[in-house]
Amino acid sequence: MACRVRKALENRFEIEDDRCTQLELKVRQMSSLLQETENKFEEVARKLAMVEADLERAEERAEAGENKIVELEEELRVVGNNLKSLEVSEEKALQREDSYEEHIRQLSQRLKEAETRAEFAERSVQKLQKEVDRLEDDAANHRARNHALQEAILEAAAQ
Repeated sequence: MACRVRKALENRFEIEDDRCTQLELKVRQMSSLLQETENKFEEVARKLAMVEADLERAEERAEAGENKIVELEEELRVVGNNLKSLEVSEEKALQREDSYEEHIRQLSQRLKEAETRAEFAERSVQKLQKEVDRLEDDAANHRARNHALQEAILEAAAQ
């Protein structure tokens, strides 16, 4: 009887031991999954911060564009009012028509030039940012090499 009880206890111990092993494996898997999830969360948070910064810059550019539109609409309204008053006198309107068309062309040209400069500036900023990123990577690589050389020198000096 004692032998049977001992055998039953040994079987139960083996079952519980297997269960513990499985639970430990699950704990390791869950820990790994948790770490992976935390890493993904940090990456998403970093990307969110970048997107928010990009959004803020885009909103600033949009606001500047809207302000420019308001200015141009006001300017257009002024030009429209001027044209209405010029229609009273056809001769005066004909004399001034060329000057207003030239003014509008100049404004359009200035607007196109400003847009071109803005696009060029944005491209330049992107190029410079890429260069900064590259230089930061180079600096990090140089620091790592320097650190490795220092360790090698210290190791050689210790020997």
